[in-house]
Formats: sequence, structure tokens, C-alpha cells
Amino acid sequence: MAKDVLALPLDVAATRPILEHIANKWTVLILSVLCTRPARFKDLKRRLDGITHKALSEALKRLERNGLISRKVLPTQPIGVEYAITDLGCSLREPFAALYTWSLANGSAMESAQSAYDASRRNGDNSI
Repeated sequence: MAKDVLALPLDVAATRPILEHIANKWTVLILSVLCTRPARFKDLKRRLDGITHKALSEALKRLERNGLISRKVLPTQPIGVEYAITDLGCSLREPFAALYTWSLANGSAMESAQSAYDASRRNGDNSI
């Protein structure tokens, strides 16, 4: 690990609440979808395979509260709602892209490590 990373002060009290809001899987995925263009609720739900109605609704409220997305009521019949990323939310594009690139590059290495760990646990190696 690089020495400059270790030299950084670790202010858990200041950063933990912020990271809890932006580091969960749905936040990253929702903001990634909205980076390309605004979307309605049903479009987001369709594009985010596996998210429940409740989880998406709660995540959108949290993201709007944190200033990362905006919500616009559309004058349609029935009334529609469109979500868009804000400038603050867009500022996460670069770190999210880096995480995405890292996950593509290192996902198989993590899977191999998980398999090796699981195999060692099955074989009675409880030294961890």
C-alpha cells in the first residue's frame, strides 16, 4: 500500500455518516443511471434489476434529501415524476467510474480469493 495513503488522517466521525449515504449499492447504481439522463421511477426500476419498489423509493428520497438528485413533478396525466442528478451528485461520477473500473479489473481476483478462503474454512483452517 502506498505510504501517502497511510499518512492521511482518518476522521471516522466526520466521514462515516457521509460514506453511509453514498457507499451503498443502490446509491452507486442509481446515480450511475441518472448520470446519463433523467429518468422516471419505472424506468429506474426497470434498469436496476433486482431493486424492490420500496428500496428504490427509499433510496430516491435519501438521495434527494442529500442533494444528490432532484425530483420534478411532470404535468402529465397521470402525474409523473422525473429524477435527475444534481451538480453535487455529478461530482461523484469520477470516483464511481474509478470503482466501476476497479471492480471490472479485480472482480475475478476477489472471487478467487473468496473461493480459496471458503475452501480453507471447509478444510478446517480456522486460524483467521
